[in-house]
Amino acid sequence: MLDIRLIREQPDMVKAALGRAGVDPAQVDAVLAYDEQRRALLREVEKLKALRNAVSKEIGKMSDAGERDTKIAEMRAVGDRIAALDRELAAVEERQYAALMELRNLPHPAVPDGPDETYNVVIAQEGEPRAFDFAPKPHWELGEALGIIDFERGVKLSGSRFYVLKGLGARLQRALIQWMLDLHIQQGYHEVYTPFVVKEQCMWGARQLPKFRDNLYRDVEDDLWLVPTAEVPVTNLHRDEILEADQLPLRYCAYTPCFRREKMSAGRDVRGIKRGHQFDKVEMYMFVHPDTSYDELEKLRADAEATCRLLGLTFRTKELCTGDLGFAATRTYDIEVWAPGQGEWLEVSSCSNVEAFQARAANIRYRSAPGARPEYVHTLNGSGLGLPRTLIAIMENYQQADGSIIIPDVLRPYMGGAEVIRRS
Repeated sequence: MLDIRLIREQPDMVKAALGRAGVDPAQVDAVLAYDEQRRALLREVEKLKALRNAVSKEIGKMSDAGERDTKIAEMRAVGDRIAALDRELAAVEERQYAALMELRNLPHPAVPDGPDETYNVVIAQEGEPRAFDFAPKPHWELGEALGIIDFERGVKLSGSRFYVLKGLGARLQRALIQWMLDLHIQQGYHEVYTPFVVKEQCMWGARQLPKFRDNLYRDVEDDLWLVPTAEVPVTNLHRDEILEADQLPLRYCAYTPCFRREKMSAGRDVRGIKRGHQFDKVEMYMFVHPDTSYDELEKLRADAEATCRLLGLTFRTKELCTGDLGFAATRTYDIEVWAPGQGEWLEVSSCSNVEAFQARAANIRYRSAPGARPEYVHTLNGSGLGLPRTLIAIMENYQQADGSIIIPDVLRPYMGGAEVIRRS
């Protein structure tokens, strides 16, 4: 969440920055209106409490019983007024908090302006799309022909947008997860294995609520939420903690399945396994000192790009414009791999700096020195990488004319010696 002091002290700057991302300035005005109500109520409460304290001292010195009883009655009325104001103050604070939680993060000044994804800027590309001497097939044709993707049984088990990976298809996905975790450990991340369900407080801390409520799966009876990404539990590892400066940066990697109730449109965009309600992902996450957070964003990007490079995939990196920037992000790089069977670029990693936006909501702070006043850390997150799109890219880029799929060299140690996927 944004700092109320920043909004209060620099409202025009906040409105201008949020306006770049299409936010109505009336949202900022609503927060400020609640803030003024809250401060006015606080002033009145404090004034009445000071009066009550002063009169209470006077009452103790009064010798006239009638005068004392009168003052006691007056202070009883003051006490009732204070209680009523406290209730009103709590209601205003709740409304202000809700309004604050509806405000997205401020885009970094360097983020390109634009209303939608067509204004994203390609800043790097590595490799060129493979030239085939045959017509490359999309992964859904390859998977069914090889017997490694079963769409029909996925629907039978769970409904539309679910599938079953079989044989070497399932093993290839598992190999990717294991290899990516091992790679990120080498890159300086500490692996954690977290629960796949979290308390509602974790969703608020990671800023998934209230914005993405309609896309989340929830166990209502136990009030547990299925994670949409490992970012959620990892953010909350240090919720309500004060870290020491020499602990930073903290870099984590984690595997989780991800669950999202995405509304699916019909047609080409959702064919195959590109979009689903359940998918796997390896996440990279950082808690860092504010002074180094943009240097860490470049490391995050480089680590995700290295993952694509080692898999032998053609990839490109985009900087997202203000209109495509995620709710919590100040700056984001998307890394896309080329999928020749589909003839399109697929996003496999989104590397973002969210500065103190999550840390303020989750109350994650650090001390710059012993005894110093705690300050909020900055947090960053990035996929390293997301499945199944990485799986799609491998299948489509490494396909052969006979319909087989060559397994990338780095994955072969995780595949029990298999080098090619053929129809069994």
